Amino acid sequence: MMKKFLNLGLQPLANSYITRNKLNHKEKKFKLIVGFNPKNYLVSILNTIPKEKMFNDKYPYKSSESLTMKKSFKDLSVEIKKKFKPNLILEIGSNDGAFIKNFKKNCVIGVEPCKNLAKITRYKGYKTFSEYWDVSLAKKISKKKKIDVIYSANTLSHIENFSEIFKAVNLSLSDKGILILEDPSLLECIKNVAYDQFYCEHIYVFSAIALKKILDKFNFEIFDIQNTKTHGGSNRYFIKRKKNSFYKLNPNVLKNIVVEKKNGLHKFSTYKRFANKVLLSKKRLIQVVKKIKKNKKRIIGYGATAKSCTVLNYCKINDKQIDFFYDTTSYKISKFLPGSKIEVKKYKKLKKNVTDYVFLGAWNFKKEIFKKERDFIKSGGKFITHIPYPKII
Repeated sequence: MMKKFLNLGLQPLANSYITRNKLNHKEKKFKLIVGFNPKNYLVSILNTIPKEKMFNDKYPYKSSESLTMKKSFKDLSVEIKKKFKPNLILEIGSNDGAFIKNFKKNCVIGVEPCKNLAKITRYKGYKTFSEYWDVSLAKKISKKKKIDVIYSANTLSHIENFSEIFKAVNLSLSDKGILILEDPSLLECIKNVAYDQFYCEHIYVFSAIALKKILDKFNFEIFDIQNTKTHGGSNRYFIKRKKNSFYKLNPNVLKNIVVEKKNGLHKFSTYKRFANKVLLSKKRLIQVVKKIKKNKKRIIGYGATAKSCTVLNYCKINDKQIDFFYDTTSYKISKFLPGSKIEVKKYKKLKKNVTDYVFLGAWNFKKEIFKKERDFIKSGGKFITHIPYPKII
């Protein structure tokens, strides 16, 4: 039974950017409530949205437009080739091909339900199925040849039905086959008070202890965990069938479980404390923004992300406080952020004569952004962040 601990209010669909001609149309919103299951330690949003409304032919996020993600995928592909020597790889949620392009075209298959993104990889010559991951698709794909490595980054947390996910994975994998699952770390989310990890697409934010319990039901187990810095702190889980004896259990697995339990990820009291910190974070961010506007200073946003959508709508920050957002994602430009209705403009290098303060929507790419905006920082430009607590940098 799920125990509610966090109410982030009414939220629009995080990636449903608004065109100018629909600015006055009423947006569909849902109650964003997050709960904890004391039996399996799973943290999830309670009101889920039909997948067809979120993943369609207008999906705006392209992973290739982030240098950080491109490097992460390239480094991982080198490791996979070296360590596992797969003949055939499949990616669930292949997006615009940032991961699969690191492999030969005859060695990799993409699964991408968003037709606008699947079109990109197909055009480049990669075999891509524009369908949702399920048993029916797994049967179709693995009819001729089994898969050695299935990879999924920030995608399986979007699929509600675990039974469908792991039955399909089991059907597809070769005897030696493994699943590599990469998602935001619940531990880092709690530590950083990163409540913006919760939005309509992120049905689950996984911990190792929760994932272990889920996998047990389907005769899978985690044999290694890598802690990465992507998306503000993620876990990369290496998963195999329990009967697969090709890979030994890495001490990292137990180490992660011990750390998570030490931080109380198996206790409801941890999440209640987190909820209190989230409320305090909201109050502080509103105060920071109010003070800046009172001093007649200008604020723009940087990175019109799904994460920023949660923050802006929860804190009721809109186009009266933030003039516009810069973003590099072509599908978002000249549109407006859902709920807050702040315009998204094509990215330009930050200049002090354009703005005084910049709200970091893409805080998880802070290192990349600060490197890019060195001149703005040197000239006295300042950033606003809400992670791990609202402050001016």
